[in-house]
Amino acid sequence: MIAHMKLVLAGVPLGNPGDASARLISAIKSASIIAAEDSRRFQRLCQDLNVATEAKVLSFFEGNEDERTEQLLRELQNGAEVLVVTDAGMPTVSDPGFKLVRAAVEEQIEIEVLPGPSAVTSALLISGLPTDRFCFDGFPPRTSTARLKWFNQLVEEERTIIFFEAPHRLSDSLKDAVNV
Repeated sequence: MIAHMKLVLAGVPLGNPGDASARLISAIKSASIIAAEDSRRFQRLCQDLNVATEAKVLSFFEGNEDERTEQLLRELQNGAEVLVVTDAGMPTVSDPGFKLVRAAVEEQIEIEVLPGPSAVTSALLISGLPTDRFCFDGFPPRTSTARLKWFNQLVEEERTIIFFEAPHRLSDSLKDAVNV
């Protein structure tokens, strides 16, 4: 079903499918195109939610974001409703989607955000650290030298700092943080 030209960014559960909103389920059913960070994980989410979609599902990840952004922008300009979902949490927050949103803003395409789970705020809430002022700094650099420099730039920060790290780099990143 083709709706009017609209880009929809939807928060998806961080792990428990029961956290999916009714609006997310409705968006999955109504979108004409779904841009999913990992189409297999998205299909699994649909199974867990017992929801079917007739939308065209396209993979949309860091490695193909430039090419897919152009393709999705053309689809939007042709009247498609495009739903963007990531593996977990909110699109564009250390996940694909920012370039597509920027292009849609430039083309004056309607954008809707379906609020949902956020790894950033979940980490903040569970940390026990002050929540009145915080910052999110994405992922630290991959190499130790660059990470040490990155942590040194944050050493005077008084706000709670939230960042993501890949499981296989977590130990090295924590060691570098302790060293700084």
